[in-house]
This record gives sequence, structure tokens and C-alpha cells, in this order.
Amino acid sequence: MTSNLMFDLGGVIMDIDRDRCVRAFQNLGMTDADSFFDAYRQRGPFLQLESGELDPDAFRREIRKLIPKEVTDGQIDAALCEFLIGIPSHRLDTLRRLRADGHKVWLLSNNNPIMWHRFILPEFTKQGLDINAYFDGTVTSFEAGMCKPDSAIYLYALNKFGISAEETTFFDDGAANIAAAEALGIKGVLTNGLN
Repeated sequence: MTSNLMFDLGGVIMDIDRDRCVRAFQNLGMTDADSFFDAYRQRGPFLQLESGELDPDAFRREIRKLIPKEVTDGQIDAALCEFLIGIPSHRLDTLRRLRADGHKVWLLSNNNPIMWHRFILPEFTKQGLDINAYFDGTVTSFEAGMCKPDSAIYLYALNKFGISAEETTFFDDGAANIAAAEALGIKGVLTNGLN
């Protein structure tokens, strides 16, 4: 096994449920909510939030255009976070064990700042630690300004982490994301959850 282990978050480390998020936005009055969500890549303002093109306030303004009634920032944020279920404790244990065994452990995630700050970072504190106890470094799409499977985000991550493609294994639940990583010489592992 290579010494650099890079993980996707949703569907690999964190359990997710796209349909919960769709229902939450439908309950707010967004009739076409289903058309914006894909298991691996979002569309419209949701993709713009993930790619860093929209900040949270601009995203909420765009969402309000799609909902025929008044909704609060909190309602929008809560509906968005319905995509996330949580991180099982055994996966946190596995990440720490991998690091203790001498592996460098990295995170590369298509993500947005609302879910990141409101739900994801707190999930990593469940064992009294923080995200830095589990990863040597992180790259999120909203920080990088690009999303998987764009090859540029993998190059951005390799450069930020100071690691080589040949010494890195990437774990993701999306075949297109794995293919993009492998095209750059990164070993890809398609998985639906870290054991």
C-alpha cells in the first residue's frame, strides 16, 4: 500500500443521503429540488457553492429565487445539511489507526462552506478531538475553487500536500472521480465506505 492515503468524505467516511436533502428542499417549497442533486456532483447554485463561485450569502439569495415563500438562512442551511447523516465512530478510529501505522492521511472532498462549518467539522469532534487528529491535510472544492472530477483539483491537492501521484492511493465512491485520479497516475480505489 502506498504511504499517502487520500479519502473522499461523503459516501466514504461520512454517511450521506441525497434523498433526505431533496425532500428537505421540497418541504421548503422548491418543486424542482430533485434536478439539482446528483449523488456525486450538484448542479446550479449548489454546484456554484461547492466550487466556491458563490459564498453562502449569495447561495442563499439564489435559493430564495427557487422557493415561492419566505425562508430563513437557518432553514436553507438545515435543508442542505440533510444530505449528511454522520460519521460512524469506527471510521474515525480507522483514520487514526492508519496515521498511527505511519500512513499520511489526506482528505479531498467536493464540499461547501455551509455543510463544512455547520455539520462536518463538528462531526470530527465526537471523540473529543478535531479534524487535525484524523488528517494530515484537507482540500475542499470550495477552498480550491474547483470540483472533482476536474483533474485540476487533484493536482491542487498533490501540490498543497507536497506528495506525488505515484505514491498516493485515492478512495472515492464515484467512478468518474476515480478515473480522473488514475489518469494522473494516482492509484484509485472505488469504495462505498471506509471499514
